[in-house]
Amino acid sequence: MGLFLSQLINGLSNSAILFIVAIGLVIIFGMMDVVNMAHGDFIMLGAYCGVTLINQLKLPFAVAAICSFLFVAFLGAVVEQVMIRKLYGKVAETLLGTFALTYIFQQVIRLIFGPEDQHMAIPIKGSFTSGKITVPYYNIFLIFIAIAILIVTLLLMYKTSYGVQLRAVTQNRQMAQCLGIDTARIDRITFSYGCGLAGLAGALIAPVMSITPGMGTTYIVDSFLVVVLGGLNSVIGTFGGAAVISESVTLMAGYMSETTAKLLVFVVIIVLIRFKPQGLFSSKERR
Repeated sequence: MGLFLSQLINGLSNSAILFIVAIGLVIIFGMMDVVNMAHGDFIMLGAYCGVTLINQLKLPFAVAAICSFLFVAFLGAVVEQVMIRKLYGKVAETLLGTFALTYIFQQVIRLIFGPEDQHMAIPIKGSFTSGKITVPYYNIFLIFIAIAILIVTLLLMYKTSYGVQLRAVTQNRQMAQCLGIDTARIDRITFSYGCGLAGLAGALIAPVMSITPGMGTTYIVDSFLVVVLGGLNSVIGTFGGAAVISESVTLMAGYMSETTAKLLVFVVIIVLIRFKPQGLFSSKERR
């Protein structure tokens, strides 16, 4: 029972990390129909931004995380304006274009920082211990941050005029344009926000992961799995999908190898998608 509870709690922190890295993708991929293969590299850029501000400029972690969000959001706005805007509705071209961005970003980072791993000190030290269960305070912090990001995103999507316009564009772009909605502005803000969340994710996971130019590839596959399992344009679904995948892998990894646990979870996901291709928390189909 002690092992089960320990793995369950570890699964919660892993779910929080997976949700944080995937939420930006559900906004870009699920709501905008943009297959952003560079999502993992926006996470990487956020991590490098955070580690530079903390290690070189000695800024507080909270300030570095906010700056990572703003920097990557600005970069996302530039990418949307220069490249993505010309590729809407062209899935193959968008996939190739964003895939090319991964190489550009990685090589630029290698030129600036070199290929060596970068490291960031954990900003919240210590751990909570109860019996045989030990949970680092920073993992608990990540769980609360994941919940805060979920709440803020839901409020933005459902309690603001921007959210109303975004949902209108998502459901029927042509009708939204006829009603006078500036869809180009909505696209720019949405892509920028999704990239900003990826940058924030990079800064948040930097203290617990090695920071390398190729670290984004670690998260891109899992992020797409979360989005597809939870529902392409469902924020709640992303939260649920991250919890299902991370908890399943973590719990089973306590009793078998992690590779076998991931294999079994992937098989279950394939079966679920076969019978429910819209995802577990799918919303209405877009037109």
